[in-house]
Amino acid sequence: MRLAALRQKNWLMLYDADSLSDAATSHQLHPDLFNQAYWRERNLIVGEAPGRGSSLFLQTSDKEQWVLRPYCRGGLIAKLSEKRYLWLGEERTRAFSELRLTAALYDQGLPVPRPVACCVIRYGLTYEAALITVRVSGAQPLATLLVAGEANDILLQRVGTMIKRFHQAGLDHVDLNARNILVDPHGEPWLIDLDRCRLRPPGKWQERNLKRLERSMLKFTRSLDAMLTIKSNYHSSKII
Repeated sequence: MRLAALRQKNWLMLYDADSLSDAATSHQLHPDLFNQAYWRERNLIVGEAPGRGSSLFLQTSDKEQWVLRPYCRGGLIAKLSEKRYLWLGEERTRAFSELRLTAALYDQGLPVPRPVACCVIRYGLTYEAALITVRVSGAQPLATLLVAGEANDILLQRVGTMIKRFHQAGLDHVDLNARNILVDPHGEPWLIDLDRCRLRPPGKWQERNLKRLERSMLKFTRSLDAMLTIKSNYHSSKII
């Protein structure tokens, strides 16, 4: 990937030149790209993902769609400011951190969506941000498959192996849940939403990730069998 930065007045952008070239779009590299109004005016919004901030699916070419995700706060602090974060420098913004981390994992061949660009708009001591990635074509959340009873043992074993691969790469996914694991039409799992995640040496955080996933999966299936299959393959997988 070829990451490049663009700075103009009160906004900053980090983007992958290859992703923008591959998309073959006529859209100019500008903060408007990160505003849903821009895409609505052009009738290019083709779907929406549930969750805080409502990620939008964008039709950018005949072969590719993007996902636009604004950064939004949750919990009590959201009542004070839903989209503003404290400015501590561009490299410490959530958008720059997530894009760089995603790019690093993507370059290692790990199953994460290809990052396209992020934008940070500064307002004095605060900022707002949004991220664009390439949509995993035809993918469904693991949560959806669990509810439908379509998460078979082969898939669950693949999920266990996938998590092991990320852990061996040092990824601490602080929100590992059944909605942040996507399954493509070939039955291959992908990991999304790396906000606030980081690379770390091996430690207790790995087990915390698995416990977080277990709590999430119990919301979609009452049985522990699915998680036991994931953990069994996680612990038995030998990945170099």
